Order: sequence, then structure tokens, then C-alpha cells
Amino acid sequence: MQIYLDYSATTPTRKEAIAVMQTVLTQHWGNPSSLHEWGQRAATVVEEARVQVAGLINAASPESIIFTSGGTEANNLAIMGVARLYAVPQHIIISSVEHSAISETVKLLEMWGWEVTRLSVDVKGRVNPLDLKAALRHNTALVSVIYGQSEVGTVQPIAELGKIVQSHGALFHTDAVQAAGRLPIDVQQLAVDLLSLSSHKIYGPQGVGALYVRPGVELMPLLGGGGQEMGLRSGTQAVPIIAGFGVAAELAAEELATETPRLIELRDRAFAQLAEIPGLIPTGDSCDRLPHHISMCLEYADGEKLSGKTLVRHLNLAGIGISAGAACHSGKLSPSPILLAMGYSEKAALGGIRITLGRDTTEADLDWTVIVLKQVLQRLTSESLKQQLLQIRVK
Repeated sequence: MQIYLDYSATTPTRKEAIAVMQTVLTQHWGNPSSLHEWGQRAATVVEEARVQVAGLINAASPESIIFTSGGTEANNLAIMGVARLYAVPQHIIISSVEHSAISETVKLLEMWGWEVTRLSVDVKGRVNPLDLKAALRHNTALVSVIYGQSEVGTVQPIAELGKIVQSHGALFHTDAVQAAGRLPIDVQQLAVDLLSLSSHKIYGPQGVGALYVRPGVELMPLLGGGGQEMGLRSGTQAVPIIAGFGVAAELAAEELATETPRLIELRDRAFAQLAEIPGLIPTGDSCDRLPHHISMCLEYADGEKLSGKTLVRHLNLAGIGISAGAACHSGKLSPSPILLAMGYSEKAALGGIRITLGRDTTEADLDWTVIVLKQVLQRLTSESLKQQLLQIRVK
């Protein structure tokens, strides 16, 4: 038996998206910039998908959806697209728990002379709106705060943060890659100027995403070329996967009312079972949380025999796919920067795991996962204790 529980990493492409992609590949393969019939058929496919993606976030104008190669490019277009408007470095604010597509991009701006404020978070991973208010300056050009944190699941108070930024006159961006299709998002109600999306997080194909750009917001493109995508993303559009993205977005919007409550029920049930395992502590906000997201931390992680990565490997051997927060660089395990930012110790930050649920997840899947995880931890802690006793005897 195999159980996939890593839906925040990617989701399987749904059959409806695959079907439309096959149709486009065989019947609508023209260049959408061409004026002849073949090109116009392809252009119609792209514009239909633009309407579908706009519908997922209730964007009033489909032209506000700019197709990209994925969430990373969408984030880069938002950050760099604003930054390149200025001849002189300005000030930017992000949270300390951003995805690397934001945090690494902002490091580049910092190297180029931009001033960067990284807002601290509490132990649940949430930004305090008062901290944002205090951090705003006269030259703050952009604020970017992630909507739903991919590692610990915490959902930020985006509506409140957006109003603070809007009243100050700066632009506000949010990385909604994990939230879209799982939480209702209405950009007409949110004070959001820029919002990033990704197809493969909502059962669409990999390799395509989008940036919502509120009408009237100016950006500088990252690529020079033919001026496709309202002049913001040159290059011939990837029509088949854009079509798949559109279908996935439309179906995600239709299923939101039923799928989100189902995921929340499964999530909370699994959290209750995992709480019975000694040494595992929940991370992130228990209330303001992505509906499909479970994250725990192994409080006695040591980075060698016991770590989040160790648990991922052992569960994989049992046919269960989950993920860990700590990263491995040059053979050495590094603690999760997200957990460190939330105040966890370096050892605990080596022990983070993430279990994320999806359309195919059942109660039986989670029950079995809890049983296997409990057995793995019992075996690993027993082996670790034996090693410690052996070292004491040798000394």
C-alpha cells in the first residue's frame, strides 16, 4: 500500500486537466500571437484559461492574470517588477517566514542597496499587524507577506495587513500558492495589489503559474521580447499547460465549499491522534491554518539518528510520502529557518515534519500513517537510547 501525503509539494494532475491538454496539443497547437486561424484558436484557449484562473480569486478583470512558469516566477515578477521601477534603492518589508522564492529574491535586492525589514513572527508563525505598521517608512515601496506558510501551515491576517499597507500608500503582495484552491480568496475584497498562484498545487500541470496584478499597478517586466501577457511576460505562451491550469482552477473553485471542510475534518482528526505520540509537538497556528496541513516537530531531534529527514526516509520505506523542513547542504543537515524564526531551538528545528492532505486522502490513510509513525519513532528512540548508553560505557 502506498499513501501520498505531500500535497503541498505537488498534486497529481487531474484527469480533466489532462484531457483538455491533450485536446490543445492535437487541435489548438498554433502560436497564440499569430493572426491566422491556427493562432487565434490557441489565443482563445489562453483567454478562456485566463477567465478561469481569474474566477478562482474573483478577479474582476481577466487581464489582471499574467501567466508565468510557476509560483517562483510569479513571486520574482512581483518583487523585481516593482523594484525595477526605481532608479534609487528603496525599502521593502517581508516576513521572516517567506518561501525562498521571496526571501532569496529579496537578498538580491539587499545586495543592490535596498533596505529590507524582515518582520518577526510569534511561536505560531504569525505576523503581528502592529509590527508591520511600525516598520513602514516613507520610502517603503512594497510589502510581501505569505498567505499560508508552506512548512507550518499558518495563515496570515492578510486582510488586516493589506489595509495597513494600503493606507500607507505602498504596494502589497502575497504569495498565495498554498492557499489558493484551499481557502476562498476574493481580491476584490482584499487590499492586495499582487498575488502569486501555482497550477501544480491545485491539481493542474507543473510548469505554469500566474501573478494577479491589480488594474492600475505598474510593473517592469523581467524579460524583454514580444510583449506577450500584457507586456509583462514575453515569450510564446505554453498553451497546453495554461489550458490545464485553467480547468484545474475552475474545478478547484467549484469544489471549494465541499473539499475544504472535508480536509479540515481529516486534518483535525489526525492532529488529535498524533498528539498522543510522545515527543511530537504540533507547529504552526491550530486555528488560522491551511485546511489540508499538518506539521509537527520532534522535540528530541539530534540531527543524526533522529530528525525530520530520518522520519521521511523511514516512512518512505513503508510506502508513505511526507516531507521535512530541515534542509541538507553538502551532506550536513541544516535546521529549518522557518522553525528558527518561530523561536524553536536548533535541535527542534531539525525535527520538523509536514503531512499534507489532498483529494484522495482518506481516514484509513491517516490512521495507518499514525500507526507507522508511532512504530518508527519507538524503534528510532530505542536505538538512539542504546547508542547513548553504549557511549557512556565506553567512556
